[in-house]
Amino acid sequence: MSNDDRLTCLDCGTPNRVPSEKLDQSPKCGVCGAKLVTDKVAEIDPATLTKASKDTTLPLVVDFWAPWCGPCRAMAPQFASAAKSMQGKVRFAKLNTEQHPSASNRYGIRGIPAMIAFKKGKEAGRRVGALPQAGIVQFAQSIK
Repeated sequence: MSNDDRLTCLDCGTPNRVPSEKLDQSPKCGVCGAKLVTDKVAEIDPATLTKASKDTTLPLVVDFWAPWCGPCRAMAPQFASAAKSMQGKVRFAKLNTEQHPSASNRYGIRGIPAMIAFKKGKEAGRRVGALPQAGIVQFAQSIK
C-alpha cells in the first residue's frame, strides 16, 4: 500500500493527496488541473499560504516581496532560476506584502525581500535580504 503525500494546490488552494511514488510524475490538482509540482514560482495569497504551509509534504519556500522594492525586483529572476533547479524537491511561491499587509504581521516580516521556508506545518528557516540563485538554492537545500 502506498503512502499518500499532501500537497495544497498553489493555484486554487485545494489540498490534494498524491501517492509518494507519483510525486515525480507531474501530479495535477483534482479541482483546477494545475500542476502540483512545477519549476514555476506561484503567486499566492495568505489563505493559500496558510493551507500550503500546514499540509505540504515538499518544503515550501515563500518570497515575501513588494513591487516598489528594488532588491525584491532584482532577486525575482534569481528566485525563478532557483525554482527551476529545485523542481521536485522544493516548491517556490511569492506573496506580495503590499497587496496583503496582514501577512507581514502574521509572519513577522520586518524587511523585504524575506524568504521563509515551511516544512511539515512549521517554519523551517528564514532569510532576509536579496540572495543570488546559488544562495537561494543553498537555503532551500538546508531545510530539514
